[in-house]
Amino acid sequence: MLFAMMGLTVVDVIGRYLFSAPLTGATELTEILLACAIFIGLPAVSLDDEHVTVDLITGKLPAAIQPFRRAILMLASGMVLAVIAWRLWAHAGQIAGYGGTTNSLRLPIAPVAYLCAICTGLAAVITFAAAMRPPRD
Repeated sequence: MLFAMMGLTVVDVIGRYLFSAPLTGATELTEILLACAIFIGLPAVSLDDEHVTVDLITGKLPAAIQPFRRAILMLASGMVLAVIAWRLWAHAGQIAGYGGTTNSLRLPIAPVAYLCAICTGLAAVITFAAAMRPPRD
């Protein structure tokens, strides 16, 4: 998807500046590909426990507390992801209800929103499961 976005952008820029003919719908396709790349990658990030973290204070806490802190934070993260998935699914339903499409190419938006909701829900399940397993060091 990233390679497709890169190629699309190159063709659009060349067409725009050399031929005064930008690629129709390039922005829309780039937006859709970017959303898909982010949300498809979310379960993989959750599976590998590779979320961005800042441990300015938590690194100084006693080692005995760390597993509990980690489990609580992962449960909270899983809950947030679950709420996001739920709301994305509801929003996708609204988009599907009125037949939302992109402006130029008239591509349906609801399937992308459903994909984002499913991937976020999968990330929530993975995060909940990760909260139950022992930490990796």
